[in-house]
Amino acid sequence: MATVAQLDASHTYTLTELIDLAEQNNPRTRIAWERARQRANELGIAKSAYLPVIVFQAIGGDQRTISPFPKALEPRGYNMVEIPIVQPELELQYLLYDFGTREARVDGALAEKIASGANFVQANQEVAFRVATAYYRLLTAQERLQATRETLKTGQTTQDAAEAQLANGRSTVPDVLNAKAETSQDVFDMESADGDEKIARVQLAEAVGAEPSPNVNIDAMTNAPLPEQLTVSIEELIDRAIKDRPDLAAQAAEIRAADDRIRVAKGEYRPRITLSGSGAQTSIWPSPDIGSLGQASQPTWAAILGVEWRVFDGGARRNELAAAQSKKREAQDELTEKRDQATREVWTAYIAFRTALRKQQAAVALLEAANESYDASLEAYKYGVKNLIDVVTAERQLAQARLSGVSARSQLFLEAVDLEFVTGNLLRSLPPATKLHAQEGPAK
Repeated sequence: MATVAQLDASHTYTLTELIDLAEQNNPRTRIAWERARQRANELGIAKSAYLPVIVFQAIGGDQRTISPFPKALEPRGYNMVEIPIVQPELELQYLLYDFGTREARVDGALAEKIASGANFVQANQEVAFRVATAYYRLLTAQERLQATRETLKTGQTTQDAAEAQLANGRSTVPDVLNAKAETSQDVFDMESADGDEKIARVQLAEAVGAEPSPNVNIDAMTNAPLPEQLTVSIEELIDRAIKDRPDLAAQAAEIRAADDRIRVAKGEYRPRITLSGSGAQTSIWPSPDIGSLGQASQPTWAAILGVEWRVFDGGARRNELAAAQSKKREAQDELTEKRDQATREVWTAYIAFRTALRKQQAAVALLEAANESYDASLEAYKYGVKNLIDVVTAERQLAQARLSGVSARSQLFLEAVDLEFVTGNLLRSLPPATKLHAQEGPAK
């Protein structure tokens, strides 16, 4: 039965907790799990072909027959006999040998089970990655909102300075109006960021599998260690992806299953050796209309060793074999395509992580420089050395630096998660592809 995740509005959730909730409540993981169970049951069905089939049946009935007789013995020229019968019977059917067809079916079912297990892992990883993406987008939205609040404070400081200079006769009314316009723009940006933050909350709740609403609180990860550098080379990352990605493992199992389907199709050209037997207790008490017949209640049995070999079937086996061979070629081509796709995704994630790392480092330097520029410009303006345009320009640069720092920090986290996802290491215990470095303190 489908369930909906329940989020506690008073609880601050970590990313791990949200992923755990999503895996328990997301229908995609439940679908993948049920398919894995189905493949396990199908494997059991295939294995049952090695065991005999035993059937118990019991019949009871009454039969009336007419038998011709010489008129010298029977004036009417016939004799009527009524034969009631009761026969409980135990029947056995056993396939002794089929030249590997059963083995191929079992091996194919096992391959399908392996593939469904890999698909279940893939579904869990995709759900976890979706939640992580929504989580970091919300984190970005929250930090952007905080940055706009800081920018509003900066704008208010600039406006206060312009009004103070006007009161001292060292500024003009247009300067004050310009500062007020910048403050109004800062208010607009803050309200826009506030709406985006609430929308990001709704999207995260939906990704987790809860009722979409903004009532979800997350750990702000203010002092969380940032990914600092890669721990493995691009060649090792590609090798890890080819070896560990569940979608590639599932596709390899599909090729194995396709091979087994070819073996099954070829096995249909060969004979089957079967053993069948039955044992029964047959009880009859015939009653002819003239004379008398003996009653009987005796064990009866039969044993048959048979060879079944289809000589002609109108081309059905030939077409089944051709279809199985075509499916194998299809599976092989899909594996080639998925390997190429995996390599592209690893390269993309690798480049994106290195770019995000450099952008984050540049954003830190940019924010520091923008802070110093604004402070210096504001101080110079107060002493009449610079005009308000210089201060406003520095203020805009500081606002942009804050937003760039927010975006770069969250993007670095997301690219590190993406790198684990495309290499198949998300939710697994292999060493991470990135090394963490503790932050010295929150950005200003």
